[in-house]
Amino acid sequence: MGQTFAQKVLARKAGLEQVEPGQILTVQPDKLLTHDNTAAIAKIFREIGVERVARPEINVIVLDHVVPAATEGHATNHQQIRRFVREQGITNFYDVGEGICHQVLPEKGHALPGFLIVGSDSHTPTHGAFGAFAAGIGRTEAAAVMATGEIWLMVPHSFRVVVKGELPRGVYAKDIILHIIGDLGADGADYRAVEFAGPVVEAMSVASRMVLCNMAAEMGAKAGVVEPDEKTRTWLLGRTELPFEEVSADPDAAYERVIEYDVSELAPQVARPHTVDNVVPLAEVAGTRVDQAFIGTCTNGRLEDLRIAADLLRGRKTAPGTRLLILPASREVLLAAIGEGVVSDLVSAGAVVLNPGCGPCLGAHQGVMAPGEVTLSTANRNFKGRMGCKEAEIYLASPAAVAASALAGEIADPREFV
Repeated sequence: MGQTFAQKVLARKAGLEQVEPGQILTVQPDKLLTHDNTAAIAKIFREIGVERVARPEINVIVLDHVVPAATEGHATNHQQIRRFVREQGITNFYDVGEGICHQVLPEKGHALPGFLIVGSDSHTPTHGAFGAFAAGIGRTEAAAVMATGEIWLMVPHSFRVVVKGELPRGVYAKDIILHIIGDLGADGADYRAVEFAGPVVEAMSVASRMVLCNMAAEMGAKAGVVEPDEKTRTWLLGRTELPFEEVSADPDAAYERVIEYDVSELAPQVARPHTVDNVVPLAEVAGTRVDQAFIGTCTNGRLEDLRIAADLLRGRKTAPGTRLLILPASREVLLAAIGEGVVSDLVSAGAVVLNPGCGPCLGAHQGVMAPGEVTLSTANRNFKGRMGCKEAEIYLASPAAVAASALAGEIADPREFV
């Protein structure tokens, strides 16, 4: 019997021919991703009693969650991380302003096909869009990886999600993954590796594939993946000199589930408060007042997302009483958007452009909501308090739907504005 993508990558990293779901392996990750939580991880690392990081070259540290520092406490946290980086000789360090870790990691050539990536952030599966096995781990586990260069992982069972049909106008990768999560549930893929495949996925840009893998975490997946192809190779050109070996599932691999979706008739989707699997067609919530519209985050802050928003907003103005926040996922994305005139179009329409980072998404600063307010967001989570206020409501949708709603002042179908 053939092996799934997850089985093949983990077998290679464990030095084995084959592995089975449920098997526990000791493996050496190719990369360990941490962010503003590095100071807390470093404290645990020191408590282990090891003086030096075992494999400093695998560490990638990105300051992104509260940047620039919003309080003295956050500034002190960043200061401690900078000291740790210098002390340990970690060279893959990206300071305030470089961007969100899940965008910066691939931009800087650290997310490669066949890699095993572990990260102390739940959306580490994003990097599966590059053909890597990428999984979130806890802070204690991250400290142990720093100390030993190894980690225990259990081989997950795998789902194969096949997306067929022809994607309708005004419907995007975000609508597809919201629909899938709404169908399977927030725990529908707990500790599974989810392989996204089919003609619709093959036709997607790398940025759109990142949306699928990013939100695989929202249905409990340990990893999400799109197998690498020519688009992957083109995206990575000039970004790395590291060798890598592409991995694909065997044609006769055994899956726990194979699930097919035909998206030919799919309409724009929205996740209602206060769970990500509370998904309905946008039409069911159209007309809901929107106080704040937010386009950005590690899910939808890439250049193609900003272009989509700018195309809808160009020559128009946001509705009175609705504030539109734009947060590019990285410095690279921001510079490209400036160069194309996208930023000018967004600002002219009434948007506020923020520096690359995670602030509004987790409710740390920038865009914190007030009691009773409603935000329509391109983020990946909408539980109570996510954007800084437990008495506010967060709806999730595509960049096109958010831009259209900013124009209307209420949840609106983007197809009406194209």
